[in-house]
Amino acid sequence: MDSYTNQTYDEIPVGATLSLSRRLSRADVEALALVSGDIDPYDVDLDAPPREMVVEAVGAEALVSGLLNRRLPGPGTNILAQNLQFSGSLTVGDELVGTVTALEKHSADHRIVFDCQVRRGDEVLVSGTITVAAPTERIRYTDISTPEVILRRNDGFARLLRRCQGAPPVVCAIVHPCDRDSLLGPLEAAKRGLIDPVLVGPEHRIRAVAQAEGVDLSPYRIVSTEHSHAAAERAVAMARAGEVESLMKGSLHTDEIMGAVVASTTGLRTARRVSHVFVMDVPAYPRLLLVTDAAINIAPTAKDKVDIVQNAIELAQVLGIDLPRVAILAAVETVNPIMQATVDAAILCKMADRGQITGGILDGPLAFDNAISEEAARTKKIVSPVAGRADILLLPDLEAGNMVAKQLQYLAGADGAGIVLGARVPIVLTSRADSVRTRLASTAVMALVAQARRREPSLTPR
Repeated sequence: MDSYTNQTYDEIPVGATLSLSRRLSRADVEALALVSGDIDPYDVDLDAPPREMVVEAVGAEALVSGLLNRRLPGPGTNILAQNLQFSGSLTVGDELVGTVTALEKHSADHRIVFDCQVRRGDEVLVSGTITVAAPTERIRYTDISTPEVILRRNDGFARLLRRCQGAPPVVCAIVHPCDRDSLLGPLEAAKRGLIDPVLVGPEHRIRAVAQAEGVDLSPYRIVSTEHSHAAAERAVAMARAGEVESLMKGSLHTDEIMGAVVASTTGLRTARRVSHVFVMDVPAYPRLLLVTDAAINIAPTAKDKVDIVQNAIELAQVLGIDLPRVAILAAVETVNPIMQATVDAAILCKMADRGQITGGILDGPLAFDNAISEEAARTKKIVSPVAGRADILLLPDLEAGNMVAKQLQYLAGADGAGIVLGARVPIVLTSRADSVRTRLASTAVMALVAQARRREPSLTPR
């Protein structure tokens, strides 16, 4: 345990100096990437090989700030101003040396001006001055009180957005975009080249929102309808006719758009059951995690789950997971005839063995901890190609799926992009609580699916 004891203003003479060396670890570079401020969050690849992870030298300022706050003067220091110059970049393995030297003292307000440098060998990465208000009383503390910070180790959404770059935008019907978020979200996706939006809904309401937000709608097609039900029906008809490649829910209820989608004679149903998949970017998990079904199928049977898991496997493959591992979740790891979820798991695994489910590795029943933690699986002596390394979590029912997805979001800081599969076109179901990042990620997932179906029409369910 490290301890830190400060030096007071009176104890620090002009000329006092202190140096500290540090070899940058992967965690250091991740932290610098997240706080440096000059990096587009959609361009930070925290999953890159270590030597390929690069951040600007501005992040090295943290080394001298740490020296001042923890060593000289130490605890109780208040940084007032800085005048620093930066050059170069940093990567994993760099050996940095930071040095601070007291240049001036001002007794009236206990200010000290420090000369600051950070070097990598003979190369100066940071130089200049930092002015601090030095402490006047002795302070000592240990790092036991320093909170643990969970960094996002797998910025999967950034990679999804990058994969869409350069591809032609997907023509997408935005169904009833009659409030701020449901209109501005798709327009942001259009600016990034993800979609070519067709706005379907009451034109006067769409234009009123655009006027209130100062948005120019002249580049976009508007298909006017009387109300939200008509918007859903018209958008579905456009998808059936091949006018659009995808749908996105706007400011209407999910039941309205899905009712039009699953209508037996006029909808977008196929032989495949429609299901929803959350693509979760969980900070503490080293890969994307697909959770299904958390939005559509309330109490799916084993037969229903065949389609649900096949939809998820095919999505995982589109997202770049060639052979996804599917954990079929239950409360226990053994088959119990009176627990239907365990029986369904056994059925699905045998069906995969017989080629009735293809493209993935299935195992179950598995409890949640065994599915995502190799340590938990070892402790329980579970030998499995899936345990601890799941790419897909197949939940017993909608209630369990919804709870798991929201717990990951609100307790583990996960982002969740959602998509509906099994219909003739991919469908994005947005939520009022979705952030801009989540809306863009959901659009990127949809775009990747639509682009894959362009290249290989056989991927479209029939």
